[in-house]
Amino acid sequence: MDYKVILGIIAVAIGLVSYIPYFKDIFYGQTKPHIFSWLIWALLEGTDFFAQLSKGGAAGAWVTGTTAVLCLSVFVVSLSRGEKNITRTDKITFVGALLGLLFWLVTSNPLTAVILVSITDFLGFVPTFRKSYYRPHEETAKLYAMSVLKLAVSLFALGSFNPTTVIYPASLILTNTVFVVMILIRRKSIHE
Repeated sequence: MDYKVILGIIAVAIGLVSYIPYFKDIFYGQTKPHIFSWLIWALLEGTDFFAQLSKGGAAGAWVTGTTAVLCLSVFVVSLSRGEKNITRTDKITFVGALLGLLFWLVTSNPLTAVILVSITDFLGFVPTFRKSYYRPHEETAKLYAMSVLKLAVSLFALGSFNPTTVIYPASLILTNTVFVVMILIRRKSIHE
């Protein structure tokens, strides 16, 4: 078996396992996912999954497709158990996510779509980042830390290394790392 297939399977397994405590925390009321962030992430992950496939992402794209389904699942659960404080910024990022997908469909340019998706993903993180800054215990930091790990593994599983396949996972590694650090710092400062 090709080592990239093995790495793709490992990345997907990490992704699936990382969501178990997240869903548990949602159902116990400890985590309150922001509804718009998860809808945006589902759209963006789905867009990037198909962009990666179009440019030879192969097994490295599997984790992106799996994450799209998991993000959509969190969105559905957040309809009843999530944070629904929707601001103008949230609406703008949602429109940005839709525009990234539409732009790709109209231009057939996956690289431009991936760049837009990466920027929009960062903006889509704003509602969750804002909520978690003030209420850092309402997010499960393990999920985001494990996302960094699964994304790093998925980079090595990519069938083709090019800007279309690499930009989005690399941007997610950066934003997830910053988010985890912020949560840990805020939790510590609140307890002092």
